[in-house]
Amino acid sequence: MKVNNLLERALKFDFLTQEEGVFLYHNAPTADLAYVANELRKIQVPHGKVTWQIDRNVNTTNVCIANCKFCNFFRRPGHADSYITDIETYKQKIEETFKFGGDQLLLQGGHHPDLGLSFYANIFKELKSLYPNLRLHSLGPPEIAHIAKLENLSHIEVLRSLKESGLDSLPGAGAEILNDRVRRLISKGKCGGQEWLDVMRAAHQINLPTSATMMFGHIETIEERFEHLVWVREVQQEKPEGHYGFVAFIPWPFQDDGTLLKRLRGITNDVTGDEYIRMIALSRIMLPNIKNIQASWLTVGKRTAQLCLHAGANDFGSIMIEENVVSAAGAPHRFTSTSIQESIKEAGFEPQLRNQVYDFRTMPEQMEVQVIDY
Repeated sequence: MKVNNLLERALKFDFLTQEEGVFLYHNAPTADLAYVANELRKIQVPHGKVTWQIDRNVNTTNVCIANCKFCNFFRRPGHADSYITDIETYKQKIEETFKFGGDQLLLQGGHHPDLGLSFYANIFKELKSLYPNLRLHSLGPPEIAHIAKLENLSHIEVLRSLKESGLDSLPGAGAEILNDRVRRLISKGKCGGQEWLDVMRAAHQINLPTSATMMFGHIETIEERFEHLVWVREVQQEKPEGHYGFVAFIPWPFQDDGTLLKRLRGITNDVTGDEYIRMIALSRIMLPNIKNIQASWLTVGKRTAQLCLHAGANDFGSIMIEENVVSAAGAPHRFTSTSIQESIKEAGFEPQLRNQVYDFRTMPEQMEVQVIDY
């Protein structure tokens, strides 16, 4: 294998193999990876703008029996701090989200042993009846798999019911690294990697938009990172013609502060800014059938995220009016609707507000700018 030959093939939108991706990771200069990924971005996203979003991450519950070793957020059933969010809290948070210009809730929780399909379907129906213009980007493949097991239903039956109840799109949560060697060590209570992919296949069959993610920089090998990328690409290739499939891919580094992985096994986040930029570029190169690549400013900070916009990323994600899970493991970065646009402009791009499926939104005429106080 030769670096130049592989990069030439990448510029033709060839599907590089896992082994070829690993070779580029170890041998290609960052500048070359960034150049090729940036050229691919220009072709795939010809408007040249950097998109961003206003939404809010609200947790349905913090009760979870998955016992992931990188999560500080969850509480076991019966814990004094456990909760299930009530409708009045949702209303308060939704109305505040609208005030800040948002149009969407990212609703996620845990593997609660007592909350089945009817619980989530009823929440979605009630929220949509109260707020018809609210978009629900909710749950994730592990939660869908958990509900399916509780109800003895198929993935597609659960997804159809939730879509009929108001679910607009399915986040790529819980992917971590899809290889089951890794999952057994860090998230044994969640579905396996192939089941994660199968849930996404089912979502694509009913044209439910999804995203895909990768949390890296913990116990995985480089080979397992690229296996993950190839598996995601294969599922995208299988989606029915004209269906959304994966609308975006979002890689981010493991956040280690206070986690069991760090305390018990000494695993820390050693991902440098350069390594993250390389993984963004290689995500664009390895996933030529996914149009949008998002830089995770929440986990890597403004400066590194800005550089990613010149290395294949075309999206800055959401300002996340509220986010509790990743922040609980030490992600300190914050943006407002004003500062995220300023950051995109500083990087040399025009900011463009979007919705979950990357349709452009007009900036609301009347909206407040959030005050960051947490």
